[in-house]
Amino acid sequence: MTAAQRWTLALASVASLMVVLDMLVVTTALNRIRLDLGASMAELEWTITAFTLSFAVLLLPASALGDRLGRRRMFLAGVGVFTAASVACAVAPGTGLLIAARGVQGVGAALIMPHAMALLGVAFPGRQRARALGAFSSVTGLGTVGGPVAGGAITQGLDWHWIFWVNVPIGVLLIPLARARMTESTGPARRLDFAGLVLVTGAAFGLVWGLVRGNAVGWAGVETIGTLAGGAVLAVAFVAWELRAAAPMLPMKFFRTPAFSGGNASSFLLYATTVGVTFLLTQYLQVVLGYSPLGTGLRLIPWTLTLVIVGPLAGALVPRVGERTLLVGGLTMVTAAMAWIAVLVSPDLSYPALIPPMVLGSCGISSAMPAAQNAVLGAVPPASVGAASGVFNTLRQLGNTFGVAILSAVFASFGGFGSARMFSAGFRPAMEVATALAVGAAIAAWWTPGRRPPVPAAAPADAASPARSEISVASR
Repeated sequence: MTAAQRWTLALASVASLMVVLDMLVVTTALNRIRLDLGASMAELEWTITAFTLSFAVLLLPASALGDRLGRRRMFLAGVGVFTAASVACAVAPGTGLLIAARGVQGVGAALIMPHAMALLGVAFPGRQRARALGAFSSVTGLGTVGGPVAGGAITQGLDWHWIFWVNVPIGVLLIPLARARMTESTGPARRLDFAGLVLVTGAAFGLVWGLVRGNAVGWAGVETIGTLAGGAVLAVAFVAWELRAAAPMLPMKFFRTPAFSGGNASSFLLYATTVGVTFLLTQYLQVVLGYSPLGTGLRLIPWTLTLVIVGPLAGALVPRVGERTLLVGGLTMVTAAMAWIAVLVSPDLSYPALIPPMVLGSCGISSAMPAAQNAVLGAVPPASVGAASGVFNTLRQLGNTFGVAILSAVFASFGGFGSARMFSAGFRPAMEVATALAVGAAIAAWWTPGRRPPVPAAAPADAASPARSEISVASR
């Protein structure tokens, strides 16, 4: 790597680490927030959902802004917004202000993540990109590993408000370094699709609201049926609009490529599974098994540690074995792990029994993540890598949102916080649904590319554009 590439990889990875760290430090603090603020299950969901929902629906508009105004500029703006919102979360006196500040954090994250990936995609062409994304995933994985531990340690040693202060020094250091060391880039100037933004925001909000409120007001109630039906109608209207819009927010033509559609579908379902299970697993360890926040964070390490070990290895293997092998293999491991945990769940479960399925599932997630990213970014022309990154991250975050909403709805239908037995009664069917989601992800992964033919030593007549050649192979 050149010095410029090293700086781009480092700064993009640290910014993404900040986003992921913040998402996961909250998980081990949820039970303390529930007790301290008297939060309901729905309010706990919204501390996660407010972040992921605003993150998801603003990713594509943010990506379009980066293509027009500069990706580094929008990346810097995102770091600033995220840091300021973290301060607001830290001083929030109640659940209402906390949820609102979490929504603003999602705005900052939406400006950070697609531009981090797009800046990497520009800095690392061709086959270098897979290795860079593997390293990017491994550094981001540090947030996945350290987030629950840091959240538990801070919550137990200080107070849950302090879990948000950890973002502030990171953001303060990132802004001047990124301004000095990252190279500005732009993409094709795109008009902002305001109609598409309104439709997709309404669709996502309606569907999530119905899922979150269903258990509280009844699944046959007017509110639940109305919001779910309204969200579905808006989703259909969004697709119809994007197919005919002159400057679509979500370029539907990309989905004609099997690598792009398969990579995004498998990623959506993978993240729905992973984040939904993590949301409930952290509370299972505290409510049922009786561990402290720090003890819970430490016991989640088998669920997260392999991301920093397997992630870069999987990224290096992508050009050799193809995305399909790693995706299908990894998601098969995730499926087995979810089913294994579903069988084990009980009020008197011994923690060591959870370690093997957690490690198995983590290895599967770590194998699938870089393969899905590479399938999506490699399926579009270089000029469209920003838009592709926005689509990928949008669907991934929507997967996070729907995973938490769906698994929480299943949990609340069968169990609750009243006792260890009640919590286990809800957690088991939620894990069964997570297993089904992982199966769907593995099926979708079959549409991604298999092993690619080796690049010939002698360049053909049109080899002046190696990236275009690689994208052609990926599309097939």
